[in-house]
Amino acid sequence: MDTAINDILDYVENPQKTDNGRLITSFQCDSRIADAEFLFSKKLYTAKTGRRRREDDVIAYQIRQSFVPGEITPEEANRLGYELARRFTKGNHAFIVCTHIDKAHIHNHIIWNSTSLDHTRKFRNFWGSTRAVRRLSDTICIENGYSIVENPKRRGKSYDQWLGGKPPCHRDQLKAIIDEALAKKPPDLDALLEQLQKVGVVVRHRGKSVSLQASGRSGYIRLDARSMGQEYDLSELAAVLAGEKAHIPSAKKSTAQIPPKVNLLVDVQEKLQAGKGAGYMRWASSFNLKQMAQTLNYLTEHKLLDYADLSKKAAGASAEYHDLSGKIKAAEKRMAEIAVLKTHIINYAKTREIYTAYRKAGYSKTFRAEHEKEILLHQAAKKAFDDLGMKKLPTVKELQAEYVSLLTEKKSFYAGYRAARDRMKELLTVKANVDRLMGYDRAGPEKSTGIQEEHETSFGGNLRA
Repeated sequence: MDTAINDILDYVENPQKTDNGRLITSFQCDSRIADAEFLFSKKLYTAKTGRRRREDDVIAYQIRQSFVPGEITPEEANRLGYELARRFTKGNHAFIVCTHIDKAHIHNHIIWNSTSLDHTRKFRNFWGSTRAVRRLSDTICIENGYSIVENPKRRGKSYDQWLGGKPPCHRDQLKAIIDEALAKKPPDLDALLEQLQKVGVVVRHRGKSVSLQASGRSGYIRLDARSMGQEYDLSELAAVLAGEKAHIPSAKKSTAQIPPKVNLLVDVQEKLQAGKGAGYMRWASSFNLKQMAQTLNYLTEHKLLDYADLSKKAAGASAEYHDLSGKIKAAEKRMAEIAVLKTHIINYAKTREIYTAYRKAGYSKTFRAEHEKEILLHQAAKKAFDDLGMKKLPTVKELQAEYVSLLTEKKSFYAGYRAARDRMKELLTVKANVDRLMGYDRAGPEKSTGIQEEHETSFGGNLRA
């Protein structure tokens, strides 16, 4: 369950969906390490109340809030989401609001910690909570002049369903079915396809290619390396069935995350002023000592005992992360443009003769009524070309080649993007700890006249002291 909250936060904080993190706001927590803070609050709850976490204990709750396309700006949507979370939790729970702009409709993912800020109680879902959230959201939208759904359909998932993650996609479902069929050692490809048909898979032959469709799914997926991966290419499967090589089943990568080497230091004085007792002070002091030691170990291990080097490294990691994020976003934007342009080109070609006849008929109303769908598609395509200032249309084949190239490029960025994200989080955490230890979070190093030079020349010695 601890890894589930990591996965969920990774999804809602996706920089491609939140404009590189610009559309993420938080209350009483750091959105970058909210999962660790939420889990830490559970430990404080146990220490304060003596109650133990059960296996079905809820770590956090989620609200999804959508808006009418084109009616609201991303910044305003985030503000309304923040207001909804603040009013629904009555300011008693830490939360983050992530505004997604990757769909036609701008929408918020609001996640709040089930444990209260004072660690004495937990939020418990109640009968009618969905209706209460909807009414509060509607109230906030009406107060700010935005539309609401007049007659909403009853829908939604329980927390257990939400926590369980997404069901497998069509491709992964087919891979699992093929893996099971191969385990039964069919003698040849025809026998393999026959086994697939017995479990409800539709097999379609076109020339030398084979496409599959799992039961209850729409569309077909070709059985080749490009669509299913190298291990599921027809030639690879034939080699496996002939005993020439072993089949390696497709296994989803584990989503379990490596625990961070260093956690943020706790501001003991701030917590004491908020009413924490001597017991908390003892725990926090011990926790901070451990984190100080881990911070120093990290600095020593990575040869970052000079503050200027640490700052440069942290800034570089952030720049690398945002650069990769920007490249992925640019590729996705162009891919979306290509998809739309391909549709317009195809529609334009299909409806050209009808539109020519419509023009020759003197733009007859009767003719338009009979062919209105085709005429509208043709006019929409022509307008799109004019808006783009296109004098010569590219071929669908050219656009498809560009799309494939962009998709390959985007995939190549992702491995580096994830590594850069983890490296940035780690360095920012270490730097934040150093800033607190040295007092730089209260007055930057450039303001600490007469002290900065000493810190920079004997950084390790100061930390060890």
